[in-house]
Amino acid sequence: MLTVTPRSQFHHGEQLLQSRAGKREQTEVFGHQAIRPFMPDQHRVFFSQLPFLVLGSVDAQGWPWASIVAGGPGFALSPDPDHLNLMCQPDKDDPLHQSLHTGAQIGVLGIEIPTRRRNRMNGRIVSDDNGRISVRVEQSFGNCPQYIQTRQIQFIRDPNIPSERNDTVRFDNIGPDMAGVIEHADTFFVASYAGDTESGRSGGVDVSHRGGRSGFVRVQGNRLTIPDYAGNAFFNSLGNFLINPKAGLIFPDFETGDVIMMTGTVELLWEDDPEILAFQGAERGWRFTLDHGLRMADALPFRADFGEWSPNSLMAGDWLQAEARLKAEQNRNQWQPYEITRIEDESSVIRSFYLRPDNKTAPLPFKAGQFLTLRAKLSDGKSAIRTYTVSSAPEDREYRISVKREDHGAMSSHLHDTLKRGDRIEAKPPRGAFFIDPSQDRPAVLLAGGVGITPMISMARHVLNEGRRTRRTRPLTIVHAAKTTEERAFARELRDIARQSGGAIRYVSVISASQNKGDPYDDVDATGRITKGLLRQILPRGEFDTFLCGPSGFMQAQYDALRALGITDDRIFAEAFGPASLQRQPDATATTPAPAEASTARVKFAASGIEQSWHTGDGTLLELAEAQGLNPAFSCRSGTCGSCTTRLLAGSVTYRTTPAVEPASGEALICCAVPAEGSDAIELDL
Repeated sequence: MLTVTPRSQFHHGEQLLQSRAGKREQTEVFGHQAIRPFMPDQHRVFFSQLPFLVLGSVDAQGWPWASIVAGGPGFALSPDPDHLNLMCQPDKDDPLHQSLHTGAQIGVLGIEIPTRRRNRMNGRIVSDDNGRISVRVEQSFGNCPQYIQTRQIQFIRDPNIPSERNDTVRFDNIGPDMAGVIEHADTFFVASYAGDTESGRSGGVDVSHRGGRSGFVRVQGNRLTIPDYAGNAFFNSLGNFLINPKAGLIFPDFETGDVIMMTGTVELLWEDDPEILAFQGAERGWRFTLDHGLRMADALPFRADFGEWSPNSLMAGDWLQAEARLKAEQNRNQWQPYEITRIEDESSVIRSFYLRPDNKTAPLPFKAGQFLTLRAKLSDGKSAIRTYTVSSAPEDREYRISVKREDHGAMSSHLHDTLKRGDRIEAKPPRGAFFIDPSQDRPAVLLAGGVGITPMISMARHVLNEGRRTRRTRPLTIVHAAKTTEERAFARELRDIARQSGGAIRYVSVISASQNKGDPYDDVDATGRITKGLLRQILPRGEFDTFLCGPSGFMQAQYDALRALGITDDRIFAEAFGPASLQRQPDATATTPAPAEASTARVKFAASGIEQSWHTGDGTLLELAEAQGLNPAFSCRSGTCGSCTTRLLAGSVTYRTTPAVEPASGEALICCAVPAEGSDAIELDL
């Protein structure tokens, strides 16, 4: 049960959200530093130079509203750190007009759109004199510039002169025309109200900015669905929703000056909601249901020409993309056609192929480090199936695989020598248990040999992107061993990632072959092989995770060196290439035996509608499927490639040989799996 912190800056609802996000303690500490009961001088100056403010208020019936008020320079002034005075004469149709009275609580958002600066102030009106109001500061704090699109503001009339075209339409249904405006919007503002939940400063009116790609707000009848991205972790709006599930929204049309204002009820969507999982960049969300609203023509005395997208907005998704992902998710275990949109050489032996779903939809989401399973018909008419790590980041709009030319590799030769831009190839969406969690604070080391850099470039790019989005980058050390600089891939991209990370990400290039010329290598950090001594110099201090990928000999040598340096087995994560698996030295405490095989079980292949009995001594689940005429994907029969990964819909399995690729939860490697003891019914998505 949550214990409410005495004298906290945050009320019960905000604390609940902070705890659910795992950020309660650090947010409380930061809140005491960032939230002040007065306005610092830089905020006072900031508010005085703004052309407009967004105000949050509550009407007599308890409905919150967000409003925009504009004025000339100095229409908002702070005579002292405890007060903000406004020359504020909202339109008579604006609910704010009736809410500006002495004693009323109010939320104030100052946003400088051309520079993406914004600051917030929540307080109470202490005087009201014919449009001149004075607000006593209760909370004052800054906001990050994320998801704000830049615009250049130009006034088209005196803000004190009413528009000649100030038609107001009241509504309780969202019509097609209004829905189109909302779905096109990249910016809106939301007001919320917790009420007097407890003594202190924490309950009041709040108004906040929301931004994203056009299409980040979905309209379904009178309901709007909005993703919630990473922010300051205060959870002011969502915390208010938990206590008082009502919101006031305003959508400004910066081209026409029209505004759409609405108020209604709110339902929170948690992080495990399928719609939220499908929306790129969303950590949770909320659904707004309209109660009533109004549309005011030419309400804004200014226009704002679009400047630049926020980089954070471009990294996030939209609802068309999310809906396509939800639809594609239903066929995740099926072969799907992909178009090759680009082919690029990364080194003398590695070539990248960019793949886009043939239906032009966004690819299914994946975790950085996972692999694709490809199927292609070769020139001799035979089909080949191989797995390749995705080297693009989960935020990208295409999959990228980076393939090394192998002398005896039929699939790699087909990719390098036959396929060209515009060709199609079949693949199953990414999967696998080798991936990085960028939200962890614990440092990570990415240790790669040769083409083993492919999952690492995906991990590094994802960690950098998430660091930008959340303003907290997981520390990474990337060590890449290659034979020569000509064979080395992604060096320039990795150095650029390190530069952009501001020191959170390090890249170390190691070249093993000796240089033919007498001159030293350029752009190389070490020569020779990666030894225990070199690792001792490179590895971070304290506890860290190591991700290991490359040829089997390289991986075994690095694993043994890490263990000799005292790194525990449970902190070493490995992805194997080729038939050999890593020979591990389990920690003394890691002695969990594999479950025994069942004596008998009923196996159902759900997609095919086939059921078959299995008994002790029978073959693997792959062999059982083949005996029924099914053709599951596979590339090995020892659990080293992951091609046969299949969703396990019911029951549990055990493995006759320990797989080198660890399947994700709810999946099984059927090439070496059999029903586990105590599981008399198995259901596979085949």
